[in-house]
Amino acid sequence: MAAPEYVPTTTTDDDARVYRGPKRLAGSWTADRPGDLGPGQPRGDQFGSPGPDQGFALTIAEGFRDRLRLSAAEHAEDAIAGAAAVATKRSSLFGRAPVVHDLTIGFTVWGFLDEEADADLVALRHARFAEVAHPHHYVARRTIADAVPDEVLLRAVGQVEADHRADWRSLLDLAAD
Repeated sequence: MAAPEYVPTTTTDDDARVYRGPKRLAGSWTADRPGDLGPGQPRGDQFGSPGPDQGFALTIAEGFRDRLRLSAAEHAEDAIAGAAAVATKRSSLFGRAPVVHDLTIGFTVWGFLDEEADADLVALRHARFAEVAHPHHYVARRTIADAVPDEVLLRAVGQVEADHRADWRSLLDLAAD
């Protein structure tokens, strides 16, 4: 087997070989193979929002379970799944794993932390959040997350809470569906 020149060899070994690579490679490397991705993450329908350790959002969301304000027809599991989708979208914009502030925004935007949520918002989220906790409802979770524009997710938690109290509709892009 070939070895680098600095590895000692015995003097009796007349057949010793060393690795000799090219002096330099012509040109620079480019992503030109069929499976190579270009710069950045691909974007499009159902690609999601890739980021590190996104499953941790579900662990953090469990801490909100007792604080959720749900109507009689809503389930905590569905609220958690939808808010976690919003939270992972937000955390991916910052290139990090989800934190409690991401979940706070996910629940706030959809009114799950309101003492008394607007009836129109409750009706809207009832239609969107129904059964999204089931794994086969990925598209529905993406719809929930994609209804919250990036510019809203880049705001501070206090700003989102204030904007939600002023006009919750300003935080959602409902025409994007």
